Amino acid sequence: METVSNSSHHAAALATQQRPCRLLLADDQPHILDALELLLEPEGYVLERAGTPALLISALSSEDFDGILMDLNYTRDTTSGEEGLALIERIRGHHAHLPIIVMTAWGNIDLAVKAMHSGASDFIQKPWDNTRLLTVLRTQLELYRMQRSAALLEAENKMLHTEGAPVMIATAPSMQRVMELISRVGPSDANVLITGEHGSGKEVVAQTLHRISLRSQRTMVAVNTGALSEGTFESELFGHVKGAFTDARAERVGRFELAHGSTLFLDEIANVPLRQQAKLLRVLETGEFERLGSSRTQKSDVRVISATNADLRSAAAAGTFRPDLLFRLNTVEISLPPLRERREDIPLLAAHFLSRYAAQYRRPVHGFEPAALERMLYYAWPGNVRELDHTLERAVLMARAEYLSLSDLALQADGPTTTNSLDEMDLEAVEAHLVRKALNRYQGNVSAAAEALGLSRGALYRRMEKYGL
Repeated sequence: METVSNSSHHAAALATQQRPCRLLLADDQPHILDALELLLEPEGYVLERAGTPALLISALSSEDFDGILMDLNYTRDTTSGEEGLALIERIRGHHAHLPIIVMTAWGNIDLAVKAMHSGASDFIQKPWDNTRLLTVLRTQLELYRMQRSAALLEAENKMLHTEGAPVMIATAPSMQRVMELISRVGPSDANVLITGEHGSGKEVVAQTLHRISLRSQRTMVAVNTGALSEGTFESELFGHVKGAFTDARAERVGRFELAHGSTLFLDEIANVPLRQQAKLLRVLETGEFERLGSSRTQKSDVRVISATNADLRSAAAAGTFRPDLLFRLNTVEISLPPLRERREDIPLLAAHFLSRYAAQYRRPVHGFEPAALERMLYYAWPGNVRELDHTLERAVLMARAEYLSLSDLALQADGPTTTNSLDEMDLEAVEAHLVRKALNRYQGNVSAAAEALGLSRGALYRRMEKYGL
């Protein structure tokens, strides 16, 4: 199986743009908060009130807001604004880009300037002008949403970059069960566990399941969990807030948050440390998680597809993999056969890779010599489809003629091979084998090979086309 990439990016924050703006109002005078609610609720804002700095910080730690409209003075007998300035700096320590619009007494421009230097986005003077207040809020909140959209797109570009729809090459009888399962469970939201040897095409199956699902309008998010250390696991999957640990200089979007409304592909799932398996189980069961360093619970609507080359049932029995996590992951299990058990696909896969790399490297290579094709057919391919891919890329680069030769493939003569026993082949495999043998014996002379096989030239050409010769 193979994938070819050519899809374009979508608007990552479309869902966010369609929901109402959530605004946190902070002032120690209830009548000010009442007046703001009368003005802003008819404009469609969802409002939360906070009468003290402590309540403001508490609200920020437990809920998600698009902006803050806050007073600078919280002690009735002072107008210095120092408490408000300190509050701005505290907010900025954990929310670097969240819009903060401050309110100051009329004529107190100096305090407004200090607030801007401390990290405020804009200011309003009391008593405020309704039109200016609405304009400032609209401008700052739209800017923030654009920044959030850009951040999500940037995260997609850096972490995903999986363009295009997969092309499934799977004609072998051993692949028919796989194709049937893909077509049946792909459109559902069921979690899928894909098993198979290294390089057998597990990620391509995951891409295909996502492409035919109702989540296909969003990019599939992939992460190799086997490459994550225990120290980075939570940050990668759930994200972190600024200051969560020594090197956390900025907020990070985790994979579960990035995959909201889409598919999350967890490769090498067997390598997740046992302590982290409990955290993964929780989000699979409830959809809830917290960014590292934050107490605010978030929800993510994610379909999980996982893959492994390990025997998870044996791992569960040995106590290295949680049985309840295995139960959550494999609502449906798809087991991929190795390439040596789907030999019928080798000519088509080889032709596909040859065409791709000939175009990519601008090499005039158009096919295979019979001996090269026969060698590929009976080589055991311990690295599976990935090894075939790399072999053809190297062969195209090293080719000295229009047709790849046995030496171009650089497969070891004493390398592993599958059996040539005819009694273990189906009828089509036997026929393909005999055609290749005849062409090889007569150095590609179609007339001589056709005569030896008792076929007309036209009949031999039809079989050559059928078997990718």
